[in-house]
Amino acid sequence: MAKIIIFGTSDLSELAHFYFNHDSDHEVVAFSVNSAFIKEKQFKDLPIIPFEDIENVYSPNQFQFFIPLTGRNMNKNREKIYFEAKGKGYKLVSYISSKATVWPEAEIGENCFIFEDNTIQPFTKIGNNVILWSGNHIGHHGEIKDHVFFTSHVVLSGHCVVDSYCYFGVNSTIRDGLHIAEGTIIAMGANLTKNTDPLGVYIGNPAKKGPKPSLEVIN
Repeated sequence: MAKIIIFGTSDLSELAHFYFNHDSDHEVVAFSVNSAFIKEKQFKDLPIIPFEDIENVYSPNQFQFFIPLTGRNMNKNREKIYFEAKGKGYKLVSYISSKATVWPEAEIGENCFIFEDNTIQPFTKIGNNVILWSGNHIGHHGEIKDHVFFTSHVVLSGHCVVDSYCYFGVNSTIRDGLHIAEGTIIAMGANLTKNTDPLGVYIGNPAKKGPKPSLEVIN
């Protein structure tokens, strides 16, 4: 069991607090945000500590961190805090729902947030700082690299490689063996049948590349 600090006071932070309290052996002891965004002294009856000073209040030798931020700015906002927390000396925990199906021989990195009803098949590798909302299928012998966000009910077929900073919309489907290049957005309901280009936005059935780069779509 670890005593953990959750970054943020958003809905996603509240969800993280709920899941850790109801479905883990970890104990949430505090929240932390950048001082400019602190409006109250407490959240969920726990203290809110300025992130700039957090290591002076909760030692990295005794406490660990969890950073449940959204996919804004193509996951780079979450990446920034992730590396800042590591730079302060904190270990990052992951939350994996007891209601997810994770088969042996699947690898999952740190600071991952894996909700209920995900299926992660054998011989799958999931990197660091990845969010899988509820109900996704992650196919066998695939790889999801760091700082990626899956919404709900995405089907990622077997033998796919997902590069960093990608974002998958609700009910999108990816055929087997594809390479999803860095910074790709797969839009809601899209049916992807071909490899993607970096920073591409793919829409429709079959999915086609849109005119704008992903950084102009999610910021």
